[in-house]
Amino acid sequence: MSETHISSRRKALFFVSIMTAAVWFLRPSPAKTQSAPKSVAAVSPFIDVHTHLDETNVDASMAAAIRAMPEENLANIVFMPSPFTLADASRFDVERLMPAAKKYPGKIYVLGGGGTLNPMLIEAARTGNVGPEVQKKFKERAEAILAAGAVGFGEMTTEHFPSSTPYQHAEADGPLLLLLADVAAQHDVPISIHMEAVPQDIDLPAPLKSPPNPSRLHANIAAFERLLSHNPRAKIVWAHLGWDTTGYRTPELARRLLEAHPNLFMEIKLDPLDVEKNSPLADGASGKIKPEWLKLFTDFQDRFVIGSDQHYPMSSGPQRWQAIVALFNQLPAGVRQKIGTGNAIRIYRLK
Repeated sequence: MSETHISSRRKALFFVSIMTAAVWFLRPSPAKTQSAPKSVAAVSPFIDVHTHLDETNVDASMAAAIRAMPEENLANIVFMPSPFTLADASRFDVERLMPAAKKYPGKIYVLGGGGTLNPMLIEAARTGNVGPEVQKKFKERAEAILAAGAVGFGEMTTEHFPSSTPYQHAEADGPLLLLLADVAAQHDVPISIHMEAVPQDIDLPAPLKSPPNPSRLHANIAAFERLLSHNPRAKIVWAHLGWDTTGYRTPELARRLLEAHPNLFMEIKLDPLDVEKNSPLADGASGKIKPEWLKLFTDFQDRFVIGSDQHYPMSSGPQRWQAIVALFNQLPAGVRQKIGTGNAIRIYRLK
């Protein structure tokens, strides 16, 4: 083999090695190829009636929500304070939210009571003091919340397992919630209630821990029905359907209560990182709607709203609104319109 031929072969091998290195260097990184798929917007507009924010920077949180609206196909959003106790040093209420919300008329609405009415409710349950003076202060505060511009009350709770807040319990048919139902009926506004479903006394389900939760849970569905029956004109919105921590919030229970109580409405929530029990979707957060849930949503299409429990600004990773949209986009068009916007506009009297 001639020296000329050897030299040409060496040049060719050198060129191949350079090109191989370039291809390797310029390849997409594993992190990019394994990144989460692009968010899918709702196929028709929807209103989210249950969202939270960073109370240390309300303006930035609401601005983040406004920026996210086109990505989600979100028409309106309702913010509310979490259900606090008196011990929560960071608790806040409608007065913290309204100045920022007024910058976005027709886009952002507010519920109130989580930072003031709910602590009063939980404290009354703890002490047993629900006398005339307590009721008077509770009613005055409820009226002040509406006068400040809230479109309803929330987030109230009667059974709340620890997450960002401590364990909370109050009887759903206690004097203060019955009083709040009367105020809500008088002003034609809804009450958003967080209540884990406990049809009968049960041991604390796994994987919930005691402490901080009690080792035994007391039945609450019968008391909830007494609240619903107390004032049929009061619109009661039971939060977090689809995110069930006890295993008892089934489509069968929902159907029975919706049939018995025309003033009961339900928010739909899914959490892709914390699926819990009785999800309406086959794989928890992104599969097909289960037939029994689709029939429930169709049969009672006037009684459901979207209440994602999304927090703004968003953290990294899968979002609750994305899981809700995975369900929402599978609904028949007419059902989707009612659950997406029509029901919320009617129940919350949004413009």
